[in-house]
Amino acid sequence: MTDDIQREVTDLEGRSTTAARIFDLRRIIGGLFVVYGIIVTITGITDSQAEIDKAQGININLWTGIGMLLLGAVFLVWLWLRPTPPPTPVEDTEE
Repeated sequence: MTDDIQREVTDLEGRSTTAARIFDLRRIIGGLFVVYGIIVTITGITDSQAEIDKAQGININLWTGIGMLLLGAVFLVWLWLRPTPPPTPVEDTEE
């Protein structure tokens, strides 16, 4: 009986660690910035001269898209270099 409970606790700890890594905000924010950065960069590459002239001659979509790509890459590199540590097990203090 005790082995079954220990196995269940170990399984739940593994699931908790996996969930913490999947839902890490750095992954979500970095991924969204990369996706939106790609979209905005493509828009900036395909902008007409009239669109660029509206922004006083600056291809704002291209520069914003590149900035978003860089920011998303920073978040994802940060996640890769400093992964989420596994949660520490809670000790029972029964007297």
